[in-house]
Amino acid sequence: MNQISRWCLALWFLASSLQAAEPAKPDPTAAFQKLVADDWERGLRENPTQATWLGDKRFDDRWPDMSLSAIERRAKQRVELLQQLKAIDPQQIAVAERLNYRLFRRQLETEIAEFPYGLHLLPINQRDGIQDEHSLADLIEFRTEKDYENWIARLKAFPEYGRQTLDLLREGKRRGIIHPQIVLRRLPAQIKQQIVDDPEKSPFYKPFRKMPDSIEPVRQADLQIGASDAIKKNVIPLYRELLDFIEKEYLPAGYEQVGAWQFPRGEEFYALRARGFTTTSLTPDEIHELGLREVARIRAEMEKVVKELEYKGTFAEFLQELRTDKKHYYTTSDDLLAGYQIISKRIDPHLPKLFKRLPRIPYGVEAIPMNIAPDTTTGYYREPSADGRRAGAFFVNLYRPEMRPKYEMEALTLHEAVPGHHLQIALASELTNLPPFRRQSSFTAFVEGWALYGESLGPELGCYKDPYSKFGQLTYEMWRAVRLVVDTGMHHKRWTRDRAIAFFRDNTAKTEVDIVNEIDRYIAWPGQALAYKIGELKIRELRQRAEKQLGDKFDLREFHDATLREGPVPLDLLEELIDAWIVDQK
Repeated sequence: MNQISRWCLALWFLASSLQAAEPAKPDPTAAFQKLVADDWERGLRENPTQATWLGDKRFDDRWPDMSLSAIERRAKQRVELLQQLKAIDPQQIAVAERLNYRLFRRQLETEIAEFPYGLHLLPINQRDGIQDEHSLADLIEFRTEKDYENWIARLKAFPEYGRQTLDLLREGKRRGIIHPQIVLRRLPAQIKQQIVDDPEKSPFYKPFRKMPDSIEPVRQADLQIGASDAIKKNVIPLYRELLDFIEKEYLPAGYEQVGAWQFPRGEEFYALRARGFTTTSLTPDEIHELGLREVARIRAEMEKVVKELEYKGTFAEFLQELRTDKKHYYTTSDDLLAGYQIISKRIDPHLPKLFKRLPRIPYGVEAIPMNIAPDTTTGYYREPSADGRRAGAFFVNLYRPEMRPKYEMEALTLHEAVPGHHLQIALASELTNLPPFRRQSSFTAFVEGWALYGESLGPELGCYKDPYSKFGQLTYEMWRAVRLVVDTGMHHKRWTRDRAIAFFRDNTAKTEVDIVNEIDRYIAWPGQALAYKIGELKIRELRQRAEKQLGDKFDLREFHDATLREGPVPLDLLEELIDAWIVDQK
């Protein structure tokens, strides 16, 4: 080998060694996946009650840190996380991860945009909050001593959690981020239910009333004493402190009028909430006008049913008859619950006609706890645990059964159970190919829009066979159209609560107790009620587009599968997915 060859060979070895010494460039896909996984784990650790909700027991002995400093730290972390995400080029990650990237980024951007408006300073309202934290026990499968010890640890830690909540309320009061008095007036009665003379009558004691035989009787007694003592020394005194603050300081400071327009930067806050909940660029004014058009359209459909029934009075008189004729109501709570259970089981066998895939996780029909029933809506759904060990649950309101019309029951069951919330949410939780944040995400316009769309599938599932039940379905659709009008009316156009109630009453057959509870719900949750009708209209629009473009090739089961198989997504992304599906079907 000559000198030049030796020199070239040496250069080659040197270049090879330098190349080997260079650190490998991080794989963008792996970097993104790690970012998402780390954030999910951090979220469970920072929000242990959410972990409990999902069936993850690792943090069952603690409450979330709700101090102002912790909340501000977490908000700063979201900004930093978004910057880390932006450093990853989505075009360089695996194609299968790109939708995850878009959704994760949108989720972060939404959280960051909303934080300055101080929603975290409203930790309590008439529907949920610290006054109802005992219900967390209903999500836990108490089987071992450790399960009970964790619950006692939570009871002992309750004062710190409660005082952090009080600090948030005080800061909200100082900044003018506070609910109207009409909402706050419901709180004292709810809190008083937690202030009992005998700790064993506390809702927090419920898990200890019947304990598994696998725990020795002596140990059971020790745990029961520990729970009773913790409730007496930690839980009840905190609720007394909370009640005193609510009655003497917080309630009097609440707004006398209703509407988010009263908040600091209230107009822009509500516009942001409207965009966020609908996942559209619609303005409050545009949503209001859309609502009025939908109310007029559905009213015409309702009047056709009234004509079919050969009713001779006015529309208002027909609504009043529906509200007062006893034939439309059960007389006992037990009969009302049984009625819902019968309807749900009648629907189940028809589902394969419309759906390729059905969830493996079952659901049950349960009563809303009576301590919250007077202040909440007709029904709601509780999703299953992430591990599938806790079934889904359709909760129905049995308070005052004489005010719960039979003609609404089919529509409500279709919405909250199947093919609505349970079918969609349980299926999403079983999409193991998706990261947890996708399976557990909740884009309200999609989730609630799907459930409202599900109500319209009633005829194909053996429902709405009599005109009254069909009118009930239209009443429920009208209810969601009315929401567009009254929510924007109160929070943007400065309507009074009475005006919103009157508009609701004039256009639906819902009873007075439901109407008032619904309006107060919209007052406490600005913008949330807009999502239902907006989402349903988009799903119906996409179905009609698919039917028109595919003609004989259109398969409803395939359309439903295409709509649900990616889990909840914003409406603009849903449109992209369905448009791509239509092309694939041609």
